[in-house]
Amino acid sequence: MELRQLEYFVAVATESGFTTAAARVRTTQPNISAQIRGLERELGAELFDRSGRRVTLTGAGRAALPAARDALAAAESVRQAVADVNQVVRGHLSVGMVDGCTVRPLFTTLGLFRDRHPGVGLSLTEGASDGLVAQVLRGELDVALVGYAGDLPDGVDELSVVRERVVAALPRDHPLCSKKVLSLGDLRGHPLVGLPRGAGIRTAFDRGAGDLRTALAASSPDAVVELVRSGLGIGVLSESIVADRADVVVGRPIRGVDDPASLGFVWRTPAGPAVHAFLDLARREFGSGADQAVS
Repeated sequence: MELRQLEYFVAVATESGFTTAAARVRTTQPNISAQIRGLERELGAELFDRSGRRVTLTGAGRAALPAARDALAAAESVRQAVADVNQVVRGHLSVGMVDGCTVRPLFTTLGLFRDRHPGVGLSLTEGASDGLVAQVLRGELDVALVGYAGDLPDGVDELSVVRERVVAALPRDHPLCSKKVLSLGDLRGHPLVGLPRGAGIRTAFDRGAGDLRTALAASSPDAVVELVRSGLGIGVLSESIVADRADVVVGRPIRGVDDPASLGFVWRTPAGPAVHAFLDLARREFGSGADQAVS
């Protein structure tokens, strides 16, 4: 018994005729008739009643039809599974990362992906978070590591790897270092230095900052820290970024800025096998900080 015979059998049953079934499966009427006869001989029963103007299923044919359809569906699932693997082996993965990214697990993930899937073309694009999300939505990027606050647009899924509060970054000799927590009033009158609009940290700050405005914007956290160290203002960054640079700046929570800033991967759903392979590696590299509750 061959899959081709089952395909022809299902086609004739669906079309109630050999000629129309032959057109459906792109073969000739004599060929499809011969294949069905061969299948009937193998099964030891006639599958069709050919005595009327329309071909109808016999009792044996009606019994065989569901199983034939299931067999064809199973074969298609096998083909699709192999095609998915081939996409990982020979496909292309376009990755975006937020401007000024220095997150080491991302680069480790990229290296591991290249090592494990050397046939996949890999490209990397740097940009502002909101722009990267838009590129993912348009299908220009497969996956991107971005900063965000609050909900993401419909049509993208997320793997959050960091969620933390926004803090003020102060020069180590700044008078406000004497306070454990700063109010928005404490910041008023001081120039504020932050990341560009669209960055997750900037968005989280702007949501709670009222009429306070960022005076200077820099494209990377390191640039913000350098501007703070130079005495040009108070920085607005995430807690871990400031902690990693504790020899230069001091971090203080800001009362009223309550929304956390998130760093995470975003991708358009449904995702292809190369994206899933990449995300599996990312989950392992980012460890317990990665949110496992994603589809």
